[in-house]
Amino acid sequence: MSKAPTPREAAQIRLSYPPGTRIELELMVDAYAVPPGTRGTVDHVDDMGNVHTKWDNGRTLSAIPGVDNFRKLTAQELQEEQQGMAVPKMEVQSL
Repeated sequence: MSKAPTPREAAQIRLSYPPGTRIELELMVDAYAVPPGTRGTVDHVDDMGNVHTKWDNGRTLSAIPGVDNFRKLTAQELQEEQQGMAVPKMEVQSL
């Protein structure tokens, strides 16, 4: 696990992922992980640099830079979503 970010690093993460940013999860290291390929919308970034996200599958688990792998959607992906052309890559999780 990575160390906690400095206040400056947390501020940089906050600038990189402002509320409303669309992201896609590639890999989450958590017992209750969101499935890879799930997309979501950033709600906020806390003082620890955790990216609080409202995932499209209804989950709200935070993504942690340096621990979890996720990326911003490209301009083309955002355009496809707006036009309703995006095909989400979500897996169904059983409980």
